Amino acid sequence: MFSCSQNNLAYSTRANFLSGRMKWAMRRGAFPFWRMIGVLLLIVLLPTACVRSEKQFDGQKAYQHVLNQCAFGPRPVGSEESRQTGDYIITELQKWGWVTEVQEFTYQGVQVRNIIGAQGRGPLIILGAHYDTRPIADRDPVDINRPILGANDGASGVAVLLELARVLDLSRAGVQVWLAFFDAEDLGNIHGWPFSVGASYMAQHLSVRPKAVVVVDMVGDSEQEIFWERNSDEPLLKTLWAIAADLGYESYFIPQYRYAIIDDHLPFRQQGLAAVDIIDFDYPYWHTTEDTPDKVSAESLLRVGRVLETWIEEHHSP
Repeated sequence: MFSCSQNNLAYSTRANFLSGRMKWAMRRGAFPFWRMIGVLLLIVLLPTACVRSEKQFDGQKAYQHVLNQCAFGPRPVGSEESRQTGDYIITELQKWGWVTEVQEFTYQGVQVRNIIGAQGRGPLIILGAHYDTRPIADRDPVDINRPILGANDGASGVAVLLELARVLDLSRAGVQVWLAFFDAEDLGNIHGWPFSVGASYMAQHLSVRPKAVVVVDMVGDSEQEIFWERNSDEPLLKTLWAIAADLGYESYFIPQYRYAIIDDHLPFRQQGLAAVDIIDFDYPYWHTTEDTPDKVSAESLLRVGRVLETWIEEHHSP
């Protein structure tokens, strides 16, 4: 793979050389038709390869989405900051040609908004993340009453999905993808709320039965270690972790069970679906005021994004 910015001149020089040689040979009658076709294809395909190289998942671009979300401040369900974040997600999806849908409903008097971006044709794959943040830092050693910023717990999963919105090429994947942004995940055990209110609503109102659901949550920790999660579908876990190993990420995607976690994949599991939670639960700043962007790594976001990009584009092709 090569970079367009570094290779435009090289491409232009090579294309001009090949074109000149082809004209010279044709004038001398020494250029068979089949060879002419081959050179023309090479000239055409070189810029195509260049365009595709720019569309690979970029960890720095994903990290910028973390910063942009955190710039709104804490984003608990029903807040103005949550509304602004949702609008930001919709704008980003539409920028890259995703068809957007909003699921709005009321739960215990609070307005909840799920957001879906759809592209592609074929069996449905859902990639999901929650975009709300916890209104209290109930694990904070100093102040449990402050809201969390949620750089990792909330913003990291959304950042991965938004960068995938830019780079995913579904032209040959043979699947339809929903990028699902769940609201109201993180108010569990506060004011009588359960976890995963938004994901539960989506799972109960599916118009199409998905082939698989993958939730990404707290995936940006700079000291990344992602283990198998016990409530997840085991065959799908093995597929994703095998892709990670093929990409050289075996030190970060560890194929061993460690935790059973209540998260946004569970409502889909309860519908009998193959669903997986990709989560790094060994995050020391979980539900504290220290869950800030400096704890998140662009490299960690890159690894998760590349695994999902590879799975979608290469493991679902006809």
